[in-house]
Amino acid sequence: MNDDQWRGQDGEVPADADLGGDFEEQVRELLAEDAYTIRPSPAPYPAIRRRGMVERRRRVAAAGAVLVTLAAVPVGAYALGAPGGDARTTASKPSASAARTATPPPSSSPTATGPARPATPGQLLDGITWAQASDGLEKCLADDREYASSRKYASGRMGGMDLGEADRYRIILAMNSTGDSNAPGDGMFVVAVREKPTPTRLICDVKPGEDAGINTSVGDDRRPDSPPVLADINGGKLYQQSFLDKGRWKLPFRWGVIGTVEPSVAKVTVSYGDAAGDAVLDHGWFVASGTLNQQVTRAPRLKGYDAAGTLVYDSDQDTSYEKTLP
Repeated sequence: MNDDQWRGQDGEVPADADLGGDFEEQVRELLAEDAYTIRPSPAPYPAIRRRGMVERRRRVAAAGAVLVTLAAVPVGAYALGAPGGDARTTASKPSASAARTATPPPSSSPTATGPARPATPGQLLDGITWAQASDGLEKCLADDREYASSRKYASGRMGGMDLGEADRYRIILAMNSTGDSNAPGDGMFVVAVREKPTPTRLICDVKPGEDAGINTSVGDDRRPDSPPVLADINGGKLYQQSFLDKGRWKLPFRWGVIGTVEPSVAKVTVSYGDAAGDAVLDHGWFVASGTLNQQVTRAPRLKGYDAAGTLVYDSDQDTSYEKTLP
């Protein structure tokens, strides 16, 4: 019979099949000789272990090379152009791995030196020294941080605004402040501005033995249709006393006016009460001050001129400017 005839349906050889003596003997000999193919030899464990150890060493070496590469490649940087062509370089934040291998900066690296000075010494008035103005700004920011922390907002302060450190600011005005019914007690006004990361203007009212009061303006007040000379939207607190004291101002009264100007403006004049004079131009801001000996009802009048002396702005012609005091 052929193979198809003697195999059963499941492929097994029937027990009563006559395969022939010689054929059966040959099969038995072949099975005896190739028995190891039915029971495989034990796995070569020592060889496998050695190969695994070599592979682990290779991976550790590769990981070490990656860390060295992260430490050696300088972090990326980008330049932010400031007005007047000034550029500041800000480094991107390194990875955690790179930070652990970074080299500490040398001891000669520059450190914070406090706020920048105003354009002219005359912007520090009433005998206020630079040290006093700087300390006033520091106190203002410290009191604000303490207040914000006590409010227990998740971001650290209302709205998530961080006013930052004093060395990011430039002081543009310091003068005496006169107490009124809304804010009793005389003290000192310190006005400071910063450009980065967000334009910010601070008016700090620092009184001896008290927490500093702070008025904050964040963002650029200027719009495409803004006039060449733009008074600060909250600057009125520098040139008027509380409306609660209308007709009963404390005199003499030191006043100040601040705002911004376009680059085309070369001169700004301010008249208030019986005083008039030129304002100081300081990095895109104008600053003026004087003393009132009698109470007034009209706000300061501002005029701006270009380099040729042509009048380019008059607050009396500006419909958005509040010309009378409350």
